[in-house]
Amino acid sequence: MNFHVLTLFPESVIGGLYHSIIKRAVDEEKIDINCINIRNFSGNKHNRVDDYPYGGGAGMLIRAEPVYESYKSIEEELSKNRKVVYVTPQGKPFTQKIAEEYSKLNDLVIICGHYEGVDERVIEEIVDEEISIGDFVLTGGELAAMIIIDAVSRLIPSVLGKEESFIDESFSDGLLEYPQYTRPSEFLGKKVPDVLLSGNHAEIEKWRKEQAYLRTQKKRPDLL
Repeated sequence: MNFHVLTLFPESVIGGLYHSIIKRAVDEEKIDINCINIRNFSGNKHNRVDDYPYGGGAGMLIRAEPVYESYKSIEEELSKNRKVVYVTPQGKPFTQKIAEEYSKLNDLVIICGHYEGVDERVIEEIVDEEISIGDFVLTGGELAAMIIIDAVSRLIPSVLGKEESFIDESFSDGLLEYPQYTRPSEFLGKKVPDVLLSGNHAEIEKWRKEQAYLRTQKKRPDLL
């Protein structure tokens, strides 16, 4: 799968992602992360891509042309199985279900806004979906883009090694994940539940499903 990030700060995206599992997936060519610097399409010698918004107001706005031209520079190499996403607090909430949908794409283009965002006309022209990672405002879309790439990448076959690594995770079946334990079997007087040491896989599975439901009921009843 190919990720294409349209950004003013490609170094922050690369620096934030090229570690651990994601770096290994890139090195093994299971995914590709291509950062396109919007400033390269500024059309002026100072590489300026922002301007004052019409109608006044605080802050600056990224002009439509540089974003549009940066997208057009990669459009021909994109497959038909693609999606163009703009990360913004105004978008629909990013969820595990959306991550699973994106993991089936060949190409995902993510546009990172900055300052007060981007000119509405380029959003209307090239964006398929607006996505939010939460009801708060960041200084730019790069962190949001990295979160999306991380969440989607780990769902791509063989990136994590074992499919089971993400099948039982929180939100995969609409519930939070059950409690997990490892050695030692007793820590600060707290013991691992006996059922997990029993070797009875049917009972262990039953316990995990019950605990997932109880944990969701307690921590995130809205999911129920």
